Amino acid sequence: MLKSIRNFIKKETVLCVAAVCAVATMFLVPPDGAYIGYIDLKVLCLLMCLMAVVAGFEGCGAFKWLAYQLLRRCKSGRVLSVVLVLLPFFSSMLVTNDVALLTFVPFTLMLMEQIGCVNAVIPMLVLQTIAANLGSMATPVGNPQNLFLYAAYELSAGEFFSAMLPLTAVSLLCLTAAAVPVLPKAMDEYELQKETLKQPQKLIVYGVLFLLCLLTVFRVLHYGIMTALVIIGIAIMEPKKLKELDIALLATFVCFFIVSGNLGRVEAVRGFLQTLLERNTLLTAAATSQVISNVPAAVLLSEFTRQWQPLLEGVNIGGLGTPIASLASLITLKLYLRWPKANAGRFLAVFTVANIIGLAVLLAVAMIW
Repeated sequence: MLKSIRNFIKKETVLCVAAVCAVATMFLVPPDGAYIGYIDLKVLCLLMCLMAVVAGFEGCGAFKWLAYQLLRRCKSGRVLSVVLVLLPFFSSMLVTNDVALLTFVPFTLMLMEQIGCVNAVIPMLVLQTIAANLGSMATPVGNPQNLFLYAAYELSAGEFFSAMLPLTAVSLLCLTAAAVPVLPKAMDEYELQKETLKQPQKLIVYGVLFLLCLLTVFRVLHYGIMTALVIIGIAIMEPKKLKELDIALLATFVCFFIVSGNLGRVEAVRGFLQTLLERNTLLTAAATSQVISNVPAAVLLSEFTRQWQPLLEGVNIGGLGTPIASLASLITLKLYLRWPKANAGRFLAVFTVANIIGLAVLLAVAMIW
């Protein structure tokens, strides 16, 4: 029993910490009828449906097939390097930064071994992690904090994209420049393992379900209808996917909602955070993300400000920095440490330097912009 509990805590550390924080705030604000109002059911339904649909895409081999099609055309090491970095950058815009890294980090580790470039593993994985975190900020569905803030502030597509696309464009240029020298220009020939699409008929259905999710994000379709259609569609076509849903992530969001809702009712906390946000919302959001990660930072700080743009920019840029600033970064670290030739100290050193540089550059761009 104790072993099972320890394993659960180790596996779901974020959920456990969020649950402890939620319970702690209940001593400040005892449970009452207002708690129901904390929960954003639309965000939870969208997250659940997007997770299920993306799992369907992954099961059909869509991401690995896309990577294979692109990489088999790369004849130069410099081109290969750029493609490997930009794959998670662009894919994270639609399938979230977590999924992009879960898909492409193992693929990259295998490829680096195959082409004899193990010395390039750390810089490549660090750049891929930064790319996934920055690419995901370009769309409302790219990461959980965007999905939440887009719904919470009832943003229009024009408002969202006008705020985030300039930062995305700067990120793209910087990542491309940083990726070019990672691999040597001249490389020995290598052979990729062929990847094919599995069950393309299912892929089409998942594409339609993903479109329904997008229509809900942009407020064309009610989230209740979307949720029913997605669940029914997957239950008929591939019911096992529903059992693979990340319920822990949904529960973590519920805990975040309780923490932010309760703290919002504590006058001293409200006054303190409002003062910080009034001084500089962008820097407050980025700094808070370094300590508690950018998703809970977005949920918490949204209770205290109506300045959505610097908050949106701050929690996205704030995904760079410490390893916990974006929990997606921990996915890369975990996958890398499973590699037999892993060097944790060197990885964290390169990761920290690259992230601090990226954080400084993008904060400067956001403040000037």
